[in-house]
Amino acid sequence: MKINKLFLILSFSMGLVVIASNYLVQFPFRHYGLDKILTYGAFSYPITFLITDLANRAFGKTTARKIVYLGFILGVLLTLFISTNFNDLISIRIAIGSGFAFFIAQNLDVSIFDKLRNNRLWYVAPFVSSAAGSIVDTFLFFSISFYKTGINWIPLAFGDLCVKFIIALMMLIPFRLLLAKITDASKYRIKTGFNKI
Repeated sequence: MKINKLFLILSFSMGLVVIASNYLVQFPFRHYGLDKILTYGAFSYPITFLITDLANRAFGKTTARKIVYLGFILGVLLTLFISTNFNDLISIRIAIGSGFAFFIAQNLDVSIFDKLRNNRLWYVAPFVSSAAGSIVDTFLFFSISFYKTGINWIPLAFGDLCVKFIIALMMLIPFRLLLAKITDASKYRIKTGFNKI
């Protein structure tokens, strides 16, 4: 069914973005003198909030949480096997920090989006929920991953958060473009009585 396909696409997309972000966060962005405050992971991770918000708009908060859980399981398990160096404590802490921060921040995003979903301004729910989730995710991830490691993580966290805010704004464009298709999925769900995955 079309609705199941959308659910699977969003779930697997979530897992892939988490894996990519967990790998890319290990590499400083070595352009324009930003290597001390920015990693490549900052550019890919905000896409997870777009996926969560699209799922929330299409299916509601219960199914959006299922996509978060599936993305969490896929992302954490594959990260452990693909990009975690078990001989390196920081690499292990990155995997743990990523999983914990992702779980808390995405669930916060789902709750905030759900509370704001009926706002007459379409962009309020995705931007506010993504911004709040980004703040929580950034603090949790960087503190768990790098606290007392000798890495000056506070400037990295600040740079990461600034990029996440910029990308959260940019993600409003695909959110708006996909809104019509997502609304169609929502109507399909209501029409056929499809309430659970």
